[in-house]
Amino acid sequence: MSTGVLADWATSDFTAAGITRDVYRKGSGPAVVVVHEVPGITPKVTAFANEVVDRGFTVVMPDLVGTPGKEPSNVYGLTSILKVCVAKEFTTMALNQTSPIISWLRALARNLHNEVGGPGVGAVGMCFSGGFALGMMVDDIMLAPVLSQPSSPFAIGKARSADLNLSPDDEAAVIARAQQGCQVLGLRFTGDKLVGDRFATLRDKLGDAFIAIELPSNKASDHSVLTEQRDDASVERVLDFFVEKLH
Repeated sequence: MSTGVLADWATSDFTAAGITRDVYRKGSGPAVVVVHEVPGITPKVTAFANEVVDRGFTVVMPDLVGTPGKEPSNVYGLTSILKVCVAKEFTTMALNQTSPIISWLRALARNLHNEVGGPGVGAVGMCFSGGFALGMMVDDIMLAPVLSQPSSPFAIGKARSADLNLSPDDEAAVIARAQQGCQVLGLRFTGDKLVGDRFATLRDKLGDAFIAIELPSNKASDHSVLTEQRDDASVERVLDFFVEKLH
């Protein structure tokens, strides 16, 4: 039974690709997968997801790390980062690899799309999950991928800073989808070192299919475009993107 900010969200678990995770669900209409950032499904992540629901979507939020509904803190964030680093579902350091969790997310999206229908599905990842929607784009049903401050693999060194967290085969499939007209929306603060040089890579690989929203940083800690350092205009652009592609 969900409590607090998640009290009106239904909870279940979902198993695929050898992975089982709890999933929070709310709303009606085409499917959108909202993948939380570190440290977890915080109140502000939930508030953003509620706005997606209000635009006419069935939203699912997988619980990948942390305590759902808990407020962020420095200690909580560090604990969650450490869990992400050691969990086999995520590749936070390896180059040219697709995180195993993406296969699970693709299955989750297909399952929900088969149930609710619509032209396709949307997804948004944030921070360590920022690139997950790009990996989900391998499937034709992914019509609205959103990458908010994509930060995996960790931007340590030039190669990792530019890496898209995709295997060569998945990268080729994503490029082909972009060439066929599937657009990708990316958001970041310009001073966010965690994003590295990925926006340059996305421009190079996807060309005009990559839509970049780059916000000037007011302070060094600016990172979470849609939540903790929320930019209202960017939130509206994401919501409009989902409506344009899925309604």
